[in-house]
Amino acid sequence: MKLGACLLLLFGFFLVLAALVMLTSLAQRSAFVGAGFGVEVLGLSLLTHAYRTMRREQR
Repeated sequence: MKLGACLLLLFGFFLVLAALVMLTSLAQRSAFVGAGFGVEVLGLSLLTHAYRTMRREQR
């Protein structure tokens, strides 16, 4: 679960970079940047959930 979250963070970052480099239209660029940030937020929430679950199991 933690590996998947870290991969989502990484892929979201690369999606933002690819959108900034490859796309020329401002509308397309902003849509892909928004999608990349969404993937990063999803990865961060999954990583937070995995960390909280791990902490609960250690108690």
